[in-house]
Amino acid sequence: MKFVDNHIEVDPPKRTKKLTGTRFGAVLGMNRWNTPFKVWCEMTKVYEEPFEDSIYTIAGKTIEPKQIEYMKKMYVMDNLRTPTDVFGEDFFNKTHGDFFKSNPIFGGMWDSILVDDNEKPETVLEFKTTKRAEDWKNDVPEYYALQAALYAYLLGTENVIMVCSFLKESDYSHPDKFVPSAENTVTVEFKVHERYPDFDGMLADATRFWNEQVLKGISPDYTDADKDIIKELRTNYISEDVDLEALTKEADELILKISVSQMELEEKIGADVKRLDALKVAIKEKLVSNLTESDNHAVYGRWYVTRTPGRRKYDEKALQADGLLDKYSTVGKPIDTLKYKEEK
Repeated sequence: MKFVDNHIEVDPPKRTKKLTGTRFGAVLGMNRWNTPFKVWCEMTKVYEEPFEDSIYTIAGKTIEPKQIEYMKKMYVMDNLRTPTDVFGEDFFNKTHGDFFKSNPIFGGMWDSILVDDNEKPETVLEFKTTKRAEDWKNDVPEYYALQAALYAYLLGTENVIMVCSFLKESDYSHPDKFVPSAENTVTVEFKVHERYPDFDGMLADATRFWNEQVLKGISPDYTDADKDIIKELRTNYISEDVDLEALTKEADELILKISVSQMELEEKIGADVKRLDALKVAIKEKLVSNLTESDNHAVYGRWYVTRTPGRRKYDEKALQADGLLDKYSTVGKPIDTLKYKEEK
């Protein structure tokens, strides 16, 4: 892995992850919760945050079947099909989380579909839950709409229905008790190319991202929003080194032993150490007070003070602005500092 300017480069990956609906909006720069750089890291398997269920993901999984039943009854959707209806039980393992195996670039999983008499997909339904009703006040959040639009495109239909239930804080504690209704659940319908007249251009941009950055191992520029990932990528976690394991184990044991000894010693001589520190301060003040402008040493018995000239300080920003910093300065070799993280 090489850091080049504001991006990184890796050997072209042998296997990549596909560009799913949840990544589509981020690649286009239309997801405020995700970035193109983060998506690139996931797709190239350079870095991916470990997934952990939260109260929000658990609520979504628990409430989605309720939303599906609500839509079936409320809108008489006898032609609604779930992934289980189409792919059978344990559909995730059967499909490996991708319902579009024939597409080499785009993939993912839709939530539900409406089909015609020949079981051909007519409409994509995407189900969401949120406590941020304000995000849906004027319209569907763009990254959600793009997710559904991509799945509709891949299924060969223009029709999308977004379904979102607005939850209270208490609903996250007991999602099993939530009941979708007209008061807490909204539906928004749209046609892909009516909402996105340049949807084909969006697909082309995403395909370009795939060809030029994912397949070639060249990331998009990272920003401040990606600083946590960059910090992680710059950290070298060393593992499975027997020699290093033995060295660190012995060092850990000695640190513990010395720490215990220091604690015992401090209990015995703690008061004397504090008094000595105070005496050193007083002696230094006395010696310094006797220094003149031309002196650089003051001695009394075995005690002495040495005065060295202050270090010259430079205004790096001003030198940089005048174009002189690089001309009259050099960068030394990196300084490697060993640190030890104390247990809390």
